[in-house]
Amino acid sequence: MKLTKNQAQNRIKKLREEIEHHRYLYHVLDKQEISDAARDSLMRELSEIEKQFPELVSADSPTQRVAGKPLEELKKVEHAHRILSLQDAFTAVDLADWQSRNERLLKAPIKGGYYAELKLDGLAVVLTYKNGALVRGATRGDGQVGEDVTQNLRTVQSIPLKLKGKFPPLLEVRGEILMSKKAFAQTNKQQAKLGLPLYANPRNTAAGSIRQLDATVTAKRQLVCVVFEILNNIGQSTHEEVHEKLAAFGFKTSPYNERCRDLKQVEKYLQKWEKRRETLPFQTDGAVVVVNDIALEKALGSVGKAERWMIAYKFPAEQAITVVEDIQVQVGRTGVLTPVAHLKPVLVAGSTVARATLHNQDEIDRLDVRVGDTVVVQKAGDIIPDIVQVLKRLRPKAARKFHIPKKCPFCGSAVAKKPDEVAYYCTNKKCFALEREKLYHFVSKHAFDIDGLGPKIIDQLLDAQVIQTAADIFDLTADDLLPLERFADTSVANLLGAIARAKHVSLARFLYALGIRHVGEETAIALAGAFGTLTAVSQASEAALNEVEDVGGVVAKSIVEYFSDEHNKKLVTDLVAAGVKVAKEKVVARAGKLTGKTFVITGTLASMSRDEAKEKIRAAGGKVAGSVSQATSYVVAGAEPGSKYEKAKKLGVKILNEKDFLALLK
Repeated sequence: MKLTKNQAQNRIKKLREEIEHHRYLYHVLDKQEISDAARDSLMRELSEIEKQFPELVSADSPTQRVAGKPLEELKKVEHAHRILSLQDAFTAVDLADWQSRNERLLKAPIKGGYYAELKLDGLAVVLTYKNGALVRGATRGDGQVGEDVTQNLRTVQSIPLKLKGKFPPLLEVRGEILMSKKAFAQTNKQQAKLGLPLYANPRNTAAGSIRQLDATVTAKRQLVCVVFEILNNIGQSTHEEVHEKLAAFGFKTSPYNERCRDLKQVEKYLQKWEKRRETLPFQTDGAVVVVNDIALEKALGSVGKAERWMIAYKFPAEQAITVVEDIQVQVGRTGVLTPVAHLKPVLVAGSTVARATLHNQDEIDRLDVRVGDTVVVQKAGDIIPDIVQVLKRLRPKAARKFHIPKKCPFCGSAVAKKPDEVAYYCTNKKCFALEREKLYHFVSKHAFDIDGLGPKIIDQLLDAQVIQTAADIFDLTADDLLPLERFADTSVANLLGAIARAKHVSLARFLYALGIRHVGEETAIALAGAFGTLTAVSQASEAALNEVEDVGGVVAKSIVEYFSDEHNKKLVTDLVAAGVKVAKEKVVARAGKLTGKTFVITGTLASMSRDEAKEKIRAAGGKVAGSVSQATSYVVAGAEPGSKYEKAKKLGVKILNEKDFLALLK
């Protein structure tokens, strides 16, 4: 039935209100009441009615977010309020000096405290509203003159075209256009599919997206606008009130802000977010601290190009520039030769970095990294430092290429590479560097877990030629240990007691301790549950091993090869002869509420240790993995989670906090 103009007006009004309601929920509050398909259906209906009655189309209609014709150029516009720069602070002392300067200027202490907000890394924009409608959006530019990007900003769903609530006749606000880490990963994935160059980082991608001449390009990017400042006077008295007003007008504001009564509280805020910044959906390089009282802000004013009443606190950089002084090889417990860059020491993410892994020869060739090169090194959270870029224009003439040596640098044996792998191996199964790494692994927490026997003591025992293999550990006597440095009667008795207790070990721990290639903690548990005894595992065929869940062809082949090797057979025999008792554990996998689910745990749990959490998951039929992948069902995130949390967000894996995890276990 064709609508009359009056009916169309009423329907358009209701549709716009409904669409606006769901836009606000989804893009500002991160909530959802209806499906994406239902929202699309509402938009289609509105679009159809507006096509029939074009005279009823208004600038604030949701349909007008769709981009128009490409622009020939971005016009320059002058800001009504000059956007000044920020002073920088890098330490608590810098913040204290900033406060002292301001108090000297005011001739009084700062009252009303501070307002701290994370400095989300994006493109600064200024939005102007007249009578509640968006009339202009511009980039910050040089602070006085920016570029008119109104058409592009209208496509950003978190920017309201019409304000909510009781708004003033004129409103000018400042915000940041952001691209989340997840959206950035998806954008680059699409670029790679199309064979196009990858973007450098979310900040540059967001900025480039807004400065497009064709707004249809902007519309395709998953951009977000977070608003944090009101530039004109609408009666606000504190910065805290500014954020309350912005939220009431319908803007998306940052959930990471905090009112702080003094600098001590500001420092706690900064410490908290410095530790947690990896868990954020957006990149951040620090926080902005402002004097909360706006009357004091006006009294303080500005100096040069910077406001006196606000300061940017910079977190320790996660990337730094340094020089590759050497590239050396280390041998792991499976015999893999890993190239390691020895760097001129540099401070990265709060700690001094002097080495970075180069992974393998393929990675060295991809980066084209050479000894003498100036490089960008990156360290984030618990991630091992990495070289992510070579600044080739700074390469000296004497820069030296590196290649994995043909002979093991430790034992002189030949180095080989399997056709289907990138890694090079030392072919000597008795290479002393390999044996040392194997022993480190053998006594580690999830293996034999011998209290007091760590890498330093292992080194001491090896250097004194008291031990050569893992089996020798269980034959140690007081006479072997007492002559060694740092050993006395009590420490010897404690270590020998720990060794004696470790002789009784589960099959899963024993298998893991052997260091069989591709057999991690979870695979060892699966093997123990499937076969029950050491004899059964050691004699299992590839076909039988392939029947075990999580054991594929590569792992099965590796296990068979391990137990077929005479050197490895002798080690197992010697361990048993030394008194190691491997418990039988025919564990039948129980069906439970977590059957078929794979978990990854990151961060610190308050109610239990990670190992206890793993046991609870397994008891309910679930599995625990060490890394996040598409096969991960849940990531359990405790306090201060690491890079696994971020990877889960990128892959869209469901993240459980501790409360959700405990509820799932009930």
